[in-house]
Amino acid sequence: MDLQHIPLDQLKVSALNMRHARKAPDVSDILPSIRARGVQQPLLVRKNGKGYEIVAGRRRFFSLKAIAKEGGEIDPVPCAVMAEGDDAAALEASLIENTARLDPDEVARWETFARLVNEGRTVEDIAVTFGVTEIMVRRALALGELLPDIREAYRNEDIDAQTVRQLTLASEGRQAEWLKLFQDPEQHAPRGWQLKQWLFGGEVSTGAALFPLDAYKGRIVTDLFDETGYFDDLDQFWKLQNEAVAAKRDALLAKGWPEVVVLDVGERFLKWDHVATPKGEGGRVYIEVRENGEVTVHEGFVTAKEHQRRQRKATSGDEKNTAAADRPELTNPAQNYIELHRHAAARHALLGSPGIALRLLVAHAIGGSALWQTKPDPQATRKEETAESVAKSKAETALAEERKAVLKVLGLPAHGHSVVRSNGDDYRVVELFAALLKLSDDEVMRVLAIVMAETLESGTAVVEALGTHLKVDMRDYWQADDAFFDLLRNKAAVNAMLRHIGGKAVADANVSATTKVQKKIVRDFITGDGRTKAEGWLPRYMEFPFKAYTKAGGGRLTENTGRIKSLAS
Repeated sequence: MDLQHIPLDQLKVSALNMRHARKAPDVSDILPSIRARGVQQPLLVRKNGKGYEIVAGRRRFFSLKAIAKEGGEIDPVPCAVMAEGDDAAALEASLIENTARLDPDEVARWETFARLVNEGRTVEDIAVTFGVTEIMVRRALALGELLPDIREAYRNEDIDAQTVRQLTLASEGRQAEWLKLFQDPEQHAPRGWQLKQWLFGGEVSTGAALFPLDAYKGRIVTDLFDETGYFDDLDQFWKLQNEAVAAKRDALLAKGWPEVVVLDVGERFLKWDHVATPKGEGGRVYIEVRENGEVTVHEGFVTAKEHQRRQRKATSGDEKNTAAADRPELTNPAQNYIELHRHAAARHALLGSPGIALRLLVAHAIGGSALWQTKPDPQATRKEETAESVAKSKAETALAEERKAVLKVLGLPAHGHSVVRSNGDDYRVVELFAALLKLSDDEVMRVLAIVMAETLESGTAVVEALGTHLKVDMRDYWQADDAFFDLLRNKAAVNAMLRHIGGKAVADANVSATTKVQKKIVRDFITGDGRTKAEGWLPRYMEFPFKAYTKAGGGRLTENTGRIKSLAS
């Protein structure tokens, strides 16, 4: 005979059971006890195919089925599994005799088992003596982890079995908090499954860990009722888990995956909204992190919308690589914000280099641009916050002062918004600019410089070329503000930015945190709020030449940098 716990759905009544009948038995006399305390006497079963058939214990079985039908939680059922040649009648008689020696009061049973343990008896010895499973013995002994007042309340049936089971997993401090609520008639103490969430804030099983358990230095709570361990220190768990997720992400990238997307904790990967796509055709990897810590890796997918766009490109004969990422890391408003700040800085830098302005003017006159009809750049944006940020920038303020001076020199009304009062391949202009840089500068024309500054088109390779050549340092013109951070939406790019300012360890430890949380950490490094202040730090987006944080690139900004590569080198 082997004592073990078997799931309810693997049990059925044997036709050889002496009480077998088509009609379900009356269990009204034992149902309340089993509902409150569970099955105390193991069912006698024998192996039958993939499941087990009940030789003795039919009424206990139907009681459990009734509880399950009510929606109750049913633990695996204690069973005595017969071996070949076992006498069923003799085994049942032995089980009844041994179980009869058990006190029906679980607290009294704990006292008995605890005394035997103190006398040197093992859990296995006690299980054999009383004809119960080792798990049942451990569950009874677990009552010793309870505060005396909680044990006494359970003895008096003021607390149900499920609540007591959860309390055995809690620390004494947490039990004391619960007991205070329980004893206060004005308060509500959580019970049952709600108590488990209250105790652990959403339990995380040790089975979810991607990291070696010896790396975790906190307490692991062992649940004797489902033989599962739980992390007591969730902050430490998530730090280690995030580092492991980051390592998995890095390993996948090293294997050649073009992109690995780490979803926010709790965000679901919807397979029906994605299309399987091989690595060589631009498929990416999605790492799904659930609230309970479980991590699932989905390799080789793109979104259904992205797949449709690629199919349309292939059908239209577009020669561009359809496997490339279709969506840059920066949204259009974010690109707009960055372009305008870089544009403003490049324009102001131009004021200090009138010889460069002369060459650029000539390049525009020859090559043309969308603005070369002596129209100033409108610095257009749909974002009020971006407009306000640029207007208040050091570069624009200084440019406005210079504009007033030039207008005075020209004898023009000072109330004008530009010196220019009255479109164009920008790469062609860059080529002309590069050629003109090799020529001598015979004279400086201050007015020409402001005119050129006003007609410098934002968001073009021209701004990139100018800022790179003049080695514009955005630290002199710009500070990260709310408008900038509000426009950053790409999680992988923000995590890379966090690594840039705070280091790999900080970035990896927060890899599955929301984009909002990671941006907050970046700002903390900038201000020194709880972090080592990153003096003089500048995001790559504001460097000349422009640098993106991921392979997805910064859209137009990345393209413009590529187009001026020969000049930059």
